Amino acid sequence: MDSKLKIAVLPLDIAWCDCEENLLAVADKLPKLHPDTDLLVLPELFSTGFVQDPNLLQQIGRSAGEMTLAAVKLWSQRFNMAIAGSYLAMSGNSFVNRGFIVEPSGEETFYDKHHLFCLSAESEIFRRGESLPPVVRFRGWNIMLAICYDLRFPVWCRNQNERYDMLVIPANWPAARAYAWKHLLIARAIENQAVVVGANRSGSDDYGDYSNLSFVFDPFGKLLAPTADKSASETTATVAPDAIFYAEYAMSQLEKARTVLPVGRDADSFRII
Repeated sequence: MDSKLKIAVLPLDIAWCDCEENLLAVADKLPKLHPDTDLLVLPELFSTGFVQDPNLLQQIGRSAGEMTLAAVKLWSQRFNMAIAGSYLAMSGNSFVNRGFIVEPSGEETFYDKHHLFCLSAESEIFRRGESLPPVVRFRGWNIMLAICYDLRFPVWCRNQNERYDMLVIPANWPAARAYAWKHLLIARAIENQAVVVGANRSGSDDYGDYSNLSFVFDPFGKLLAPTADKSASETTATVAPDAIFYAEYAMSQLEKARTVLPVGRDADSFRII
């Protein structure tokens, strides 16, 4: 049977440093999801936003992480879908930007962001993860998780031996670098012959504006979602910045793409870690 995956992306307008408000905002939207959704992708640090004050981090770090993970596990089970994103977490006495894929079975997969953005305080606040992005097998698909700035490093995202079918990138990527964001997503899709999901936040904060920068691309780099409202005219059709949007893709389509253009067999091998 052909395995078709339905992906939902929620470009949340994150309330800075307010875990409870962000969790409530997501919870309010979940009952409106299409009931056949397989995977929901949330933005990077969706429950707090980027917090760089060390004292504030100490106050909220542990509790925010615990609240976030508990909520995500509950949502995943209740709505029978996997959920991916990242959140502020503590590892020992250090803070990490922790990516997650939580499945309805309760299975949890984590990834601590490896590339910390050099133009912000991220590299000073968070401890860098040292493990390769993980691959999760879910409903017939191999799904790899990386986070935001990781996207700029093609070797880190390299699909060696076709180990993944879909690359999921939660992000807080501002409009000032929108051209790079969109084209890097397209490049990762084409070079790795995979579906690529870029789940950016919406709204704005001290670092810039973010709205309308979430995308899903197919293995040829063509846009799967979001699509304009067909009921509106071409000149006025828009997608609400914080609206959930969907993309579907079948495994047979991916296999055909890899068969018609079998570039994976000519790829070089890299030793990363």
